[in-house]
Amino acid sequence: NNLGLLPDQFFPKETGRGYALSPYLETLRAHRDDFSVFSGVWHPDVDGGHPADICFLTAAPHPGSGGFRNTISLDQYIAERIGHETRFPSLTLAVNTRTRSLSWTGTGVAIPPEDKAAEVFRQLFLQGSAEQVAAQVRRLDTGRSILDTVAGQAKEIQRAATARDRDRLDQYFTSVRDLEQRLQAARDWEQRPKPAVTVEPPIDPANPSAYMDKVRVMYDLARLAFETDSTRAITLMLDGVSTPALELNDTPITDGYHNLSHHGRSEAKIAQLKAIDQWHMRLLADLFNDLTSVREDGETLFDRTMVLYGSNLGDANIHDNTNLPILLAGGGLRHGQHHAFRRDHNKPLCDLYVTMLQNMGVETGTFGSNAGTLNELRSA
Repeated sequence: NNLGLLPDQFFPKETGRGYALSPYLETLRAHRDDFSVFSGVWHPDVDGGHPADICFLTAAPHPGSGGFRNTISLDQYIAERIGHETRFPSLTLAVNTRTRSLSWTGTGVAIPPEDKAAEVFRQLFLQGSAEQVAAQVRRLDTGRSILDTVAGQAKEIQRAATARDRDRLDQYFTSVRDLEQRLQAARDWEQRPKPAVTVEPPIDPANPSAYMDKVRVMYDLARLAFETDSTRAITLMLDGVSTPALELNDTPITDGYHNLSHHGRSEAKIAQLKAIDQWHMRLLADLFNDLTSVREDGETLFDRTMVLYGSNLGDANIHDNTNLPILLAGGGLRHGQHHAFRRDHNKPLCDLYVTMLQNMGVETGTFGSNAGTLNELRSA
C-alpha cells in the first residue's frame, strides 16, 4: 500500500506478546495469533518519499536520485530459485496502475504489473484450443530464436570491448540465459492442462474509484493462484497516488486518496483516511479467512502461505520513509507478537525478508540491506 496507514491507528502501544491490539489490528482480532506486527523497521538509505514504493521489495538506495538503478525484488529472487516448479514463476499485480511495479529483475528492469484480474484469470485457468496452444508454442520458439541471434551478435562485440563493457556484457548474457530457461519452462507448461476451478471469471470494476472492489478481486485471484499451485510468489501494488475519491458504501469520501494522505492534521481528512484504512484491514481479514478455509495436505492454505502487508511510507503526511508499518501473517511462523525496534535506529526490513526466504526453503543469509535475520519467528 504505497500511501501507508495512519501510524497511531496501526502501531500497538505495547510490545511483545499479549499486547493490546491497536484500532486497525482489532479488525484482525480473529487471527491475532496468526500474524506478527513490526515497528521500528526500514530500508536504510531508501528515501525520497513516494518514489520509494518501487524499492519496497528491493531495498535499493536513493530511488529519487538521477543515477538510480533498482535491484532484484524479493519475489523475483524467489522466482529465480523455485519458479520453475510452477506454471508461472511469479505474478506481478496492481490496483489502479500499470507503471508502478513492486517486481524487478536482477538487472534492475521493472516487470509491468497486470491490473486486470479477468485477464490474469484467463492466463491461469482458461485452456486454449489445440490450435491456440500450438500458436503459443511457436511464439515461444520464435522468442528463443531471436535471443540466440542477439546473443550471437553480442559475442562478436565482446571481442573488441573494454574490461568494463565486458562486465556489462557478462551481465547481459546471464540475463539472456535466464530468459531462455524461462522460455523453455513456459514451452513445457503450455503442453500441460491448466488447473480447473469452479468459480466464474472475475469482473474488473471499470471505475478507479471502486478501489476496494478492485483490491478484493485481486485478493481472491491471489488465493486461487496459490490454491492451484499456479505460482508461489505474488506481488500486489495497491496504488493510491493516482486514485480519485474512493467509493465506500459506509463513508462519504470527498477528496482523492493522495490528497487525503497529506491531511495536515485536518480532522475531516483524518476521519476519511481512517475509514479507508479500516477497509484495507477488513479486506485483509477476509483474505486471511479465505486462506484458512482451504485445506491442503492436512494444513490450511494460510499455514503454508506468508502474507506480507506494508508500505514504503511510515507517515505519508510528511513523506517519511522510516518506521514502516509492516505486518507478516501465516506461513506456519511463530506469530502473536509486536516486534518493536528502536524508532531512532531502525532495523533493516530485509532482516525479515531473509527470514521469509529461509522459511520457503531458499537457503541464503543475505538479501538487500539485511544485517541479520529475525529467526525467532521460526523457533518452536
